[in-house]
Amino acid sequence: MINNNIFLRYEFKYFMSSKISQEIFRQSLNFMNIDNFALKNKNQEYLVRSLYFDNNDYSNFFEKVDGIKIRKKFRLRSYDKNLNSKSPVFLEMKGRSHDRIIKKRIMIDKTDIKYFESLKNLNELSKKYNSDLIKDFIYDVKRKNIKPKIMIDYNRRPLINKFGLYFRLTFDSDIVSTKTEYLFENKEKFKFPLEYKPGNSILEVKFERSIPAWFHRIIQSYNLNRRSISKFVLGVCNCKIRSETSD
Repeated sequence: MINNNIFLRYEFKYFMSSKISQEIFRQSLNFMNIDNFALKNKNQEYLVRSLYFDNNDYSNFFEKVDGIKIRKKFRLRSYDKNLNSKSPVFLEMKGRSHDRIIKKRIMIDKTDIKYFESLKNLNELSKKYNSDLIKDFIYDVKRKNIKPKIMIDYNRRPLINKFGLYFRLTFDSDIVSTKTEYLFENKEKFKFPLEYKPGNSILEVKFERSIPAWFHRIIQSYNLNRRSISKFVLGVCNCKIRSETSD
């Protein structure tokens, strides 16, 4: 089973209140459509669940905190809390090359999740997928000793540009973090709601070349300030695993 996707784009992120998030969402509907995946749900949003990998020194965490310009991290991503759902599961590599974001992903069979959680018999993954992304993941397991560390859940409302170049907005809220080694567990562990300021919503602006003029006007109207935001970093700090000021 091979289903590789590669994304290369820019990403700007903003903290904001739920009220402002709702206002920008409504205004953006004049130029954008709700993503088809979200349209299937009653509230026009969907769950995003990510199980992030790092080593015991939290190298990926500190590379982000220190602003390293070329970096990457791996995660398992699902859009449901239930292993038995029809929602797919992906292995993703999220990285940065100076100012641009690189994301690669491959859909994996849910029966193979155990390999990513236990990190045993990884040669079975190589045989089954014949994917450079899988090989890169296995290399980091052996070279950097990465392992599953923390899970981040949040609700996402996505919008996609009606016309022209790729332009996408995602409105993320209700973010919680959990220290765990598993993407799905029979017993839900205690989850830590993220108390992030100055707002309780995160807007991510994703584009390939430029931001439309109408959205520039929204940025100016609401005096939005671009921030360096990582849900992974927020989650690690939130679970009291590491802090941004750790040695």
